[in-house]
Order: sequence, then C-alpha cells, then structure tokens
Amino acid sequence: MKLITRSEFESLRLDDLNEYDADHSGDSQIVRIYRDGNLIAKKKTQKKSVRYFGVAGYEQYLPATLSPKKR
Repeated sequence: MKLITRSEFESLRLDDLNEYDADHSGDSQIVRIYRDGNLIAKKKTQKKSVRYFGVAGYEQYLPATLSPKKR
C-alpha cells in the first residue's frame, strides 16, 4: 500500500460502488474501503496522526472527476 491524499480517500469512501467499515481499538481507528470484497484503501488514525493508504492501482477505482489525466 502507498500513501494517498485525503481527497482521494474521501472520494473512494463516498462512491456508491464501494463499501467501508471502521474498527476502534484504544487510541487508534482504522477505516477500510472495499470494492467487490477486495480492500482498496484504508485510513489509520492514531492519536492525532492520520494517514491514508491505497493499494497499487487504486486510481482505477476513483470517480472520473478525480482520475489522473492520461498522458
């Protein structure tokens, strides 16, 4: 997994084609986003630190308005 931006994560989370769940454990929280049962992104919050991760090729799951331009 690699770091992604907050806006990319939120776009994936709000997409109707994706599902998400959240787990709380002490000071940490993890939000996972799935498409067709496969994990595509996650958000890890620990105390005041927030990190967003996407799997390799997560760009294909972004809505068309945020997809990177093809060169």
